[in-house]
Amino acid sequence: MKVFYTDPFRIQLPAGHSFPIEKYALLRRRIAEAQIVKPEAMCVPEPASDMDLLRVHGRDYMDRVVRGELTEKEIRRIGFPWSPPLVERSRRSCGATLQACREALRDGAAVNLAGGTHHAFRDRGEGYCVFNDIAVACRAVQAEGLAKRIVILDCDVHQGNGTAAIFDGDSSVFTFSIHGRNNFPFHKEHSDLDIPLADGTGDEGYLKALKTGIREALDRAEADFAIYIAGADPYKDDRFGRLSLSKAGLAERDTVVFQYCHDRGLSMAVTMGGGYTRRIHDTVDIHFQTVRLAVLLLS
Repeated sequence: MKVFYTDPFRIQLPAGHSFPIEKYALLRRRIAEAQIVKPEAMCVPEPASDMDLLRVHGRDYMDRVVRGELTEKEIRRIGFPWSPPLVERSRRSCGATLQACREALRDGAAVNLAGGTHHAFRDRGEGYCVFNDIAVACRAVQAEGLAKRIVILDCDVHQGNGTAAIFDGDSSVFTFSIHGRNNFPFHKEHSDLDIPLADGTGDEGYLKALKTGIREALDRAEADFAIYIAGADPYKDDRFGRLSLSKAGLAERDTVVFQYCHDRGLSMAVTMGGGYTRRIHDTVDIHFQTVRLAVLLLS
């Protein structure tokens, strides 16, 4: 199984910024030390091209991102200061998910150690998301004739609002999101199937809702490919999560998603999504177990 990583393309964040950018390098190091994939299977992705991005994003928005012409309001909405490295990293993150999809469609499964930028819309970014890597990858593999119908299984604690809006009315991409009802984004879009959960939902309630939702999503999607956003942020000690899952519960979540898709014969690309725990190593632990389970159950 191939694993794509983007942590060499670092962005500088102001002191005290809440985004844990260092989690990506820590995760890659953990995977390398554990030797759960061969060293040659750890790959730096090519950046997404203009053509890749323009299948999803408007020309005006893309050009203004690239040239550094976003307004202060747009930059605040994204949450990162603009810089050339931000543009490069955003392209590479999209490229990583796209290459993971291509690999998964050939070999059954692949992983992007970043990605899950599901808050980016056609014409704007928000919530630490500049370009929507999931949508970019979907449109690319469809254009290349590698997949016709795709199901997006979004288990980040925040609704995939940008993805839902981009694919609204498109029957070839089914959007499923299980998320905190009262969490960001505070204006929710309509996914094909949304499961909003109350604050404090723990393992038992989450997993019951997930199993019901995954079965319905796969039945309705009739997909030939799946993309999974495995956010670490439903964890009980996540600063922005508001749910109460344990690490064991999150491992069971991953197992359910992998097993249900495997039983349907679906190839799958996996992205990491969010994670903002008070101790960064908890986020790394959760992402690591997602990758470990993907190798065990999908290889």
